[in-house]
Amino acid sequence: MDSTQQGGTHEEQRYGEYVAVRRHGHVAELVLDRPKAMNAVSTAMAASVAEATAALAADRTARVVVLTSSHERAFCVGADLRERNGWSDAELARQRPHARAAYTGVLELPMPTVAAVHGFALGGGYELALSCDLIVADPTAVVGLPEVSVGVIPGGGGTQLLPRRVGAARAAELVFTARRVPAAEALELGMVDFLAAEGQDRAEALALAHRIAANSPVGLRAAKRALRLGHGMDLRSGLEVEDAAWRTVAFSGDRHEGVAAFNDKRTPEWPGE
Repeated sequence: MDSTQQGGTHEEQRYGEYVAVRRHGHVAELVLDRPKAMNAVSTAMAASVAEATAALAADRTARVVVLTSSHERAFCVGADLRERNGWSDAELARQRPHARAAYTGVLELPMPTVAAVHGFALGGGYELALSCDLIVADPTAVVGLPEVSVGVIPGGGGTQLLPRRVGAARAAELVFTARRVPAAEALELGMVDFLAAEGQDRAEALALAHRIAANSPVGLRAAKRALRLGHGMDLRSGLEVEDAAWRTVAFSGDRHEGVAAFNDKRTPEWPGE
């Protein structure tokens, strides 16, 4: 991890050569920053994403994370196939934990996450977006999981996360055909959640993140935990997950402040505990 820099009015922290984290108050922007390779995920970049997400997960001041790209024409084109070309089976096996750590790092962030997608978001690039809770795209976005066209399968969570968004049969069609889906259809299918004006995906995602971050950080993390853990359970089990999450906020400082602020007709000042 490199030393903290001050860029404009926003603090920036570098994680290796290809990842940056910029702070916008309680919103953290996780920037994929390998523009010369259209943010293809190399071993080094994967390690940096894993390091950055581990730091963010431990940061109690970060209420929302927005995943963005520094490349003008692509969010992320997926795994770095040039790096992998010529690898032995043993080399590929050794790289696998690094790749998994990157995708899992985004997926397991305890606070709400928003992806800002434009241009190509394919394979592992779309899986990084899928690992977020919400996806904002602009009309240039093209998303998809084309891995079977190069002899592998989606290995960054795609086979599990896409069906949870679009349903099992639609996910099967998208994975088996390896087709690329333009932004308008992606919105219709539920592959993305919001369609911003061209070039405004980052701005819209940050605005959404700030609206989310105005709420209780304890409540946000507990709600995300209940949503994630309860998904796919039977109703009774899911309600038990919800009850456990409720108990973590019911006696918190945030709950006391929220009730007091409501009654005082003022904006809450969340203690975050």
